[in-house]
Amino acid sequence: MGPEILIPLSFFLMIFGIVYLVYSTRNRERLALIEKGVDASIFLQGKDKGVPMWKVFILNLAFLLIGSGVGIFIALLITTYTGLNDGAVYPSIIITMAGIGLLVGFNKAKELDKE
Repeated sequence: MGPEILIPLSFFLMIFGIVYLVYSTRNRERLALIEKGVDASIFLQGKDKGVPMWKVFILNLAFLLIGSGVGIFIALLITTYTGLNDGAVYPSIIITMAGIGLLVGFNKAKELDKE
C-alpha cells in the first residue's frame, strides 16, 4: 500500500469517525432521557420553527455565485485598465467578492428567519 492511498483512506476514516461519534452520542442522550421518563416529544421541538435549511442553503449559494461572478468581472476590469499582475488581482478580488456575497446571504437569511 503506497502513501498515495493513505490520504483518502484517512480522510474517509475521519469522516466516518465524526459521523459515528455524533450519532452514537445522540442515541445515548436520548436513551438516558427516556430512562428518566422524559416525554419523547422533546425530540421533535424546534423542527417546525424557522426557515427550511434548503432555502437558506440555496440563498447563500446564490449570493456566493453572484459575488464570485461580480468578482471576476471587477478583476477583468482592473487588469484591463491597469498594469497590475493578473495572478494577484483575480484571486484576491474573487475571494473578497465571494466573502461579501456570503455576508449578504447571511444577513438575508437572518431577515428571512425573522419573518
